[in-house]
Amino acid sequence: MIVSICGKGGSGKSVLTALLAGEAENRGYSVFVVDADESNSGLYRLLGLESPPRPLMDFLGGKEAIKAGMGQGNVLAQDEVTPISLPEEYVRDRNNLRLAAIGKIHQALEGCACPMGVLTREFLKKLKLTSGEIAFVDMEAGVEHFGRGVEEAVDFVLLVVEPSMESLQLAARIRELASGMGKEVGAVLNKVSSQEWIQKLEQYLADRSVSVVGILSEDSSIFQACLEGDRIELSASVKDVSAVLDHLLSQ
Repeated sequence: MIVSICGKGGSGKSVLTALLAGEAENRGYSVFVVDADESNSGLYRLLGLESPPRPLMDFLGGKEAIKAGMGQGNVLAQDEVTPISLPEEYVRDRNNLRLAAIGKIHQALEGCACPMGVLTREFLKKLKLTSGEIAFVDMEAGVEHFGRGVEEAVDFVLLVVEPSMESLQLAARIRELASGMGKEVGAVLNKVSSQEWIQKLEQYLADRSVSVVGILSEDSSIFQACLEGDRIELSASVKDVSAVLDHLLSQ
């Protein structure tokens, strides 16, 4: 299955991606992580990898080449792509985990991220997984990827919601957009510190038809890993992450 992980910037998308990838790998799954966020560059560190892979945009000749392909309606020439079919320099791996990255914005006046969004959409459409494989896609913040149709190929949309009005409102909007595409949606509450706040967030989301499938409490080890750019280990959050993965696999 392919799982899209999205939400407000800074809500914890990359953290949840790394936690779910680690839990799935511990269960014996072959895990494929796609870094589709053109801004955040630290996902590879949270996964325990020493360096990021070369971006897939380079594999296709760069942004200008992708723009040309967009005009022709076909960015990827291949009929299908598998995690093991990508050239070595475009993947980083560790045991049963593999990471690929779409591309990043590196300099001022570089232009919009539209080619990256198109590449993400076409890549996921042609991504073929076999039994025992699961893919997690760390999406860019916001909802623009829905406008580009990136979620067409995913099996489940996972929302990361932090305790802020902006995050809650965005979650409700994402639920509407994903449901309009016929996609199953669930929310994971992140950075919550009390049962009272959990109940408030759950009620707000329930009133907007967003179901909560997991809760990640504040965790000092995760905070430290993010601060120092280290691998996120499954610690106090493992029970909650395990429940989220159980929900995904039950779909």
